[in-house]
Amino acid sequence: MKFLDQAKVYVRAGDGGAGSVSFLREKFVEFGGPNGGNGGRGGDVIVTCVDGLNTLIDYRYQQHFKAHTGTHGMGKDRHGAKGKDTVLRVPVGTQIFEDDNETLIADFTAVGQTVTLLSGGNGGFGNAHFKTSSNQAPRRANPGQEGEEKWIWLRLKLIADAGLVGLPNAGKSTFLSAVSAAKPKIADYPFTTLHPNLGVVRLGERDFVLADIPGLIEGAHEGAGIGDRFLGHVERCAVLIHLIDGTQEDVKTAYKTIRGELAAYDAGLADKPEILVLNKIDALSEDDIKEKAKVLKRLSKAEVFAASGVTGKGVETILYRVISIMDEAKAERTEVARRQVEPHWTP
Repeated sequence: MKFLDQAKVYVRAGDGGAGSVSFLREKFVEFGGPNGGNGGRGGDVIVTCVDGLNTLIDYRYQQHFKAHTGTHGMGKDRHGAKGKDTVLRVPVGTQIFEDDNETLIADFTAVGQTVTLLSGGNGGFGNAHFKTSSNQAPRRANPGQEGEEKWIWLRLKLIADAGLVGLPNAGKSTFLSAVSAAKPKIADYPFTTLHPNLGVVRLGERDFVLADIPGLIEGAHEGAGIGDRFLGHVERCAVLIHLIDGTQEDVKTAYKTIRGELAAYDAGLADKPEILVLNKIDALSEDDIKEKAKVLKRLSKAEVFAASGVTGKGVETILYRVISIMDEAKAERTEVARRQVEPHWTP
């Protein structure tokens, strides 16, 4: 299945059914009155979040969605039925934007969430509706209202607990394949990863979802490379695992480049908890590991982990650290929710 995380689609609600002009004509009924029924309401455009989808590929092959028109009214006071709704099914993590691609309409973060995007037009009144004491035989009826229409953007942001970030060839895909059952493409050239990959990491009785996004380069937030459009996939992560290729000479510049791009993206990425990892230590000597870890520690003012996705050395320590940060974040959210529910007590 191809990965598609953005799509532009046209949606249109159904038109309302027209009202009917009709008069009662029956034997032995001397004075037949108006009996035209009302038109039915047009169908709505509904977006619902479902399980089992992880891409927007369905909207690559169909971009136009229209709800059905309401049934027209008929004689003998028969009102038209409501038009059939059109339902767009999207995966968890989908956001809906207006045509300007900036105004957020809805954000789907859980299975079962449903939003009525456009409402169908009202059905027109039949001539029976207009009957009054002074106008007992109206010969007019209303047409149904036209349904709303618009272009919208669907943008998918993967729901993952932790995200891997780093320069191209930092070893992100190798790390993901080492800790999960995911099988991303791995090769010794830049931009091997062309779309995000997800893997479920199981550690004892615990598990979490790890996301691997394409490598970032300097200027990614301005469109350089291919990683800029995928930064949104780590917005929802609780923790970022920042991998530094230990085999390169200048680890300082590598660290600053990624940190600069995260800050420039301006979505709170730079403020997320970060686990800094000196990767590919299987290709380094002990002196090189100590020296480069020292440089990174002095620069980041945080603990630096050393690991190798190929041999698995140091990987388990990083995974336990991820779980620890996730537990801390969960405890903090629980505490905030408790304070909001409990009344403020004063002596």
